[in-house]
Amino acid sequence: MRLMIVAVGHDLIEIERIRRARSREGERFLRLFHPEELAYCARFADPTPSLAARFAAKEAFQKVWPRPHGWPDVWVVRDPTPDGPFPFTRPYLRFVPDIERELNERGWVAHLTMTHTKDHASAVVMLEQRPPGAV
Repeated sequence: MRLMIVAVGHDLIEIERIRRARSREGERFLRLFHPEELAYCARFADPTPSLAARFAAKEAFQKVWPRPHGWPDVWVVRDPTPDGPFPFTRPYLRFVPDIERELNERGWVAHLTMTHTKDHASAVVMLEQRPPGAV
């Protein structure tokens, strides 16, 4: 079975830029994020690096998607893993129904990886074309 990469998007952002925007915009800035993202990031003493990584993930997805979409239309999820070696699964993207439907119709799967350092956050999104009938 051959898999095909449709597109790759990458974004790198300075965490300090997100910190300033959050401070300046307050609640308005937080509307960029889904409640699941905000709840996950609130677990940390400093949620800004995790918010920055999610901001980068949204930007990276926009770079692979054929049309503009709203910020809250795409969000990062990490599910709890109470019996696993890590407290949460690896991050993955969720979508509003319109985007989810189009992904399914096209046979596309979105893959995500994120990271951050003290100064920067980065995310890569890859869209993969699944052959018909593939799981």
